[in-house]
Amino acid sequence: MDDQQLALRPGEARCPGPSAHDLIAADPHAPAPLLEQSPLFLGDEDVPFANYSSVELARAENEHMWSRTWQWACREEHIPNTGDYRIYDIGDRSAIVIRQADGGIAAFHNFCLHRGTQLKPSTAAGGRAKVLRCPFHGWTWSLEGNLVDLPCQWDFPHVDREAYDLPQIQVDTWGGWVFVNFDPAAPSLRQYLGVLPEHFASWPLDDRYVEAHVLKHLPCNWKAAMEAFLEAYHVLETHSQAITATGDANAQYDVFGEHVSRFIHTVGTPSPHLDPQPTEEQMVEFMFARRYPDAADRPQLAPGGRARELLATEVQKRLGEKYGRDFSHLSVSETVDSIEYFVFPNQFFFPGLDKSMCYRFRPDGDDPSKSIFDLLILRPRPLDGPAPKPPAPTELTVEDSYTLCAELDRGLAMVYDQDTANMAAQTRGFKGSVKRAQTLGNYQESRARHLHHTVARYIAGTI
Repeated sequence: MDDQQLALRPGEARCPGPSAHDLIAADPHAPAPLLEQSPLFLGDEDVPFANYSSVELARAENEHMWSRTWQWACREEHIPNTGDYRIYDIGDRSAIVIRQADGGIAAFHNFCLHRGTQLKPSTAAGGRAKVLRCPFHGWTWSLEGNLVDLPCQWDFPHVDREAYDLPQIQVDTWGGWVFVNFDPAAPSLRQYLGVLPEHFASWPLDDRYVEAHVLKHLPCNWKAAMEAFLEAYHVLETHSQAITATGDANAQYDVFGEHVSRFIHTVGTPSPHLDPQPTEEQMVEFMFARRYPDAADRPQLAPGGRARELLATEVQKRLGEKYGRDFSHLSVSETVDSIEYFVFPNQFFFPGLDKSMCYRFRPDGDDPSKSIFDLLILRPRPLDGPAPKPPAPTELTVEDSYTLCAELDRGLAMVYDQDTANMAAQTRGFKGSVKRAQTLGNYQESRARHLHHTVARYIAGTI
């Protein structure tokens, strides 16, 4: 690092060479949201490993954070017809999200008001019901949550039916997602999402359908699992096969208020770590070699052309033919880059055409060293006719490879396997390392630090 970089205040240093912002600004028709920059420096203190291993902290998160934040429970297309429902479990809480007869969506606490029995089982696929009947004694509620059948009512003169409607949970929708919030006094979803609706105005997620869904059990705390996807710093070592045409150290990191953060790392550009830097022609050969083994079949770079622009054109053509859509209006970055928005506490949305993933992370039971990862791939809906129905989730154990999900691109699945391999090793370090905390980078890992700050604020009651 040169003297100029060393003279910068903490949090201001950036990787030498062109940044993601510089590269996107050089693209034709770069959209305004991708040119915004909003870095945030929150200090450089170590983050205690107890944040990932403490049972007491996990209980505090359950009581003060999961109970008060907006979380997506399902997609609208998961519950298209009257009586269709999905179950969303988080900690000790369970919600039934159900389509009502008038077409609206309601959410109820998934527990009987008689003796507390869970009304519907916690299956990932959900189901369909005409009524909500307790499997223990048969107390029954309508789809609107009204108590409609109380067996042996003569024995319950003290039960006022109207007072025994199922307690409702706040529910709202955005981008085709159904969100719930267990706090009846929570702010609206629109307020909570901050810049997200504005930034996604040109990337309507409700115009997409679920092409693949993986439910993966992970060997680590939910925060540690998420942090593997909050930064591109790990790409050099963990995904070194990609650095010929993938930006990493020059990625951009932004924080937009309390609940939203973002990173952008470019594709079709080399890692700044490479010396010498590959030529545009070498990147083209690298990016297209697997898809087009015969060099004569590969897209050709025009004199003075940029590899990322050629890649964007090829992706727009290939996916346009596959999904029957015209994507030529999209910018290079919207087409090929990894653009990832995080919404606290546990959800990720990728607006890009090629990188079109959505993530959700949750604790897996009471063990803070286990978590659940939902990975969904969203694709553009057909212009004519209905979209394919959402596939049933492919549930994977800790040991299972993502390649077992037939709908998931094999190359992408192998990347997720690389990420998972780090998680068990990191969890060992949380428990056994002599150094009892982790040291984060001031810029590249700023989103991870922001995550911990926000969790702490919810627990302290300052949000």
